[in-house]
Amino acid sequence: MDISIVIPLFNEQESLPELNEWIVKVMIDNNFSYEVIFIDDGSKDESWKVIEQLSQQNKNVKGIKFRRNYGKSPALHLGFEAAKGNVVITMDADLQDSPDEIPELYNMVINQNFDLVSGWKQKRYDNAFTKNLPSKLYNWINRKISGIKLHDMNCGLKAYKNKVIKSIEVYGEMHRFIPVMAKSAGFGNIGEKVVVHRARKYGVSKFGWSRFINGFLDLLTITFLSKFGKKPMHIFGLLGTLLFLLGFGFAFYLGVYKFYSSFISHRPARLLTDRPSFYISLTCMILGTMLFLAGFVGELILRNSPVRNNYLVDEKLNLN
Repeated sequence: MDISIVIPLFNEQESLPELNEWIVKVMIDNNFSYEVIFIDDGSKDESWKVIEQLSQQNKNVKGIKFRRNYGKSPALHLGFEAAKGNVVITMDADLQDSPDEIPELYNMVINQNFDLVSGWKQKRYDNAFTKNLPSKLYNWINRKISGIKLHDMNCGLKAYKNKVIKSIEVYGEMHRFIPVMAKSAGFGNIGEKVVVHRARKYGVSKFGWSRFINGFLDLLTITFLSKFGKKPMHIFGLLGTLLFLLGFGFAFYLGVYKFYSSFISHRPARLLTDRPSFYISLTCMILGTMLFLAGFVGELILRNSPVRNNYLVDEKLNLN
């Protein structure tokens, strides 16, 4: 099969027939073998009934229905598990993503050998204050932290090699950082394509300001796990050791200074416990010890983890 199109949705009954018709036309015009997987994330409207009708009319249309609303990441996770196409396309169900972009995305993955291609909505029709400006700031931070030079990491229109989506696990709200997870898994050939962004035709946006705060925290989480998930002592031990040495060095300096002052002036020097700097150095040593122990405990947990040697192997030769 050439293409699997994975579409998470929540309360999009008006847009589904038009979106499906548009996708089918693009598939037929380009002679693609395909499947369309709609994931109904606990919609309260008639979205699932519409999906059932579309599936009865076209065997290439498939559906998954959640009992309640879980979020976009769980929806994508199940869609990725079900996808069989050589190229997997994700897009939103609100008609703001154009299916006409699919052939070029497919070409970039198959013929230009990109592992992942992300859409870039260079010209947007969202509210400039509530969505555009926060999105630009959000993506700037993402680029600085992750090192992946994408202008619009959160764009729902993306294309993947099948082995990419089968090698990562999307959970929580990590759908925003699939490129980061792909890079961490060894799929570093990540491209970008300018795509058309259309004004919303039906309904209202399902996302609020909280996604930017949560997204930043998720980015820190996945960056930390990708770099130190299998070697916690490298970060906790290093920070703990540096902090302990800093505190110990300053405490040692205070002790030598007290002794030297008493020796020179022949008068009792100020007590160390009367100096605020002594408590700062003591705090540094305590925190350093705690960080070092945290790294040690992390290593013990990892040693007993069933995924401690879970690595992705791309190919094998003569090992049968």
